Amino acid sequence: MSERETVRALLQRHGRTYAEEAGIRLRDTPQPLYRLLVLADLLSARIRASVAVDAARCLFEAGMKDARSMAQATWQQRVDALGHGGYRRYDERTATQLGDGAELLLERYGGDVRGMREEAGGDVERLKDVLQQVPGIGPAGADIFLREVQGIWPEAHPYLDGKALQGAGRCGLPGDPQKLARLVKKEQTPALAAALVRAALDKAVADDVRG
Repeated sequence: MSERETVRALLQRHGRTYAEEAGIRLRDTPQPLYRLLVLADLLSARIRASVAVDAARCLFEAGMKDARSMAQATWQQRVDALGHGGYRRYDERTATQLGDGAELLLERYGGDVRGMREEAGGDVERLKDVLQQVPGIGPAGADIFLREVQGIWPEAHPYLDGKALQGAGRCGLPGDPQKLARLVKKEQTPALAAALVRAALDKAVADDVRG
């Protein structure tokens, strides 16, 4: 199987972004970007991705879709929403982080994640640092956010970090982000990144596409 055939199989079978799974229609506007930031926080914990996605959906369905509504929710409301999504091991700490992060975002950027992009001035390494100012967003969370947002923030493209490259290795694909990115259309790169991460997390994904 050629590299392009492997990538095609990856996209067809496993190429749904985590934002899509969580019901986020990602656009360069405040609410979907905030929801992606919340999802990145949840996904970065040592917990199954499906649980993090379910918990994010529950937070959004409970009305916590932007920084203001997250900050205005009580700690217990955040805990309950996380619990409904099965996110119980980290629910209390995460509920606190989400509240603190929303307050920080409101205070520094008027609740608009795009303010962090502006502060970074097109420098992706700087943007990684700025994202990590948010409680709950560490290096892993920043990587998750940037893998997903690269489709609408061109300066982040191609964002195929260590976890994605680990998946690429399992699938017999190049370990160089630029070479990988050339195997897909630019707008497909977030989906490729998500599929490669799934391959890194689950060897069965790699076995499936290598067949």
